[in-house]
Amino acid sequence: MPEDKHKRPKIDENITDKSPDSYSEKLLLLESEIKKVIIGHESAIRELIIAFAAGGHVLLEGVPGIAKTLLVKTLSECTGCNFSRIQFTPDLLPADITGTKIYRFEKSSFETVKGPVFSNIILADEINRAPPKVQSALLEAMQEKQVTIQGDRHGITPPFFVLATQNPIESEGTYPLPEAQTDRFMLKLMMNYPSKEEEIQIIRNFTGGISPSPEKIIDNSGILEIQSEIRKIYCGSPVENYAAEIVDSTRHPEKYGITHKDYIEFGASPRASISLILSAKAKAMMEKRDYVIPDDLREMARPVLRHRIILNYKAEADGISTEEIIDEILLKVKIP
Repeated sequence: MPEDKHKRPKIDENITDKSPDSYSEKLLLLESEIKKVIIGHESAIRELIIAFAAGGHVLLEGVPGIAKTLLVKTLSECTGCNFSRIQFTPDLLPADITGTKIYRFEKSSFETVKGPVFSNIILADEINRAPPKVQSALLEAMQEKQVTIQGDRHGITPPFFVLATQNPIESEGTYPLPEAQTDRFMLKLMMNYPSKEEEIQIIRNFTGGISPSPEKIIDNSGILEIQSEIRKIYCGSPVENYAAEIVDSTRHPEKYGITHKDYIEFGASPRASISLILSAKAKAMMEKRDYVIPDDLREMARPVLRHRIILNYKAEADGISTEEIIDEILLKVKIP
């Protein structure tokens, strides 16, 4: 597909001050350092970096024991960010996440004790195991970038990145995230079992005492600079229109000839369009481009839409997955 027609016009005054190459090198180095520690999961690693660079949050689905925690810890080590892991359980309270106020007798006053949400990178492990009130406490922090502790508001220092995990196998005793809350995650990533060859390498590393140490690649100010520069990546009107049509096809599938239209209960919200463009811009930066092409949108459509398209019971009965519907959307919506 020709790319020239999607390049930034020469008269565009919003051009970035620096070449995307300098930012791309940092992101590719970050990816390389994470791969030193994490065996396999190449697409999940890249999509994680894309969401992190774009300033979004990630919902990660995968069975236990496939390095979800290690992946996020490695990201924090490579960026020098503060890291907190919150294990969501049925007895967890909102204050366990946000913090509380404690009365200090020696000072005759209350002191605010901030919770783990005041870190740069948060791993919300098995978020669907905690009651909705607890989930809402974290999701409010994600949306507002601030937390209310007993009536007082406290801002969260950027960068702020949440990766929430869900176990696709165990559903007993869980509290599924409502659609309005899952919509706040920019991407939903899938982590599957490693291949046999990858598992052999994992065995050798862990049983042979091989423990790669990732290097710090970027600091907080560098991350914030990248997040700002990504928004300056050029996205032409035809590409913006393509993103809008992809998302619109989830709401009005009949307009685009989607044969799976009877399986869709609810389509994606405008947040999906925003996430699609932002993640496509981050992908373009990683590929040393200062402009977005349709293929960027096509590649990011699955992680952006898979948690936003709500299927009905007929789809479940007929064994139709969200991935199949997204595949048909990408087939039917005209590429500019």
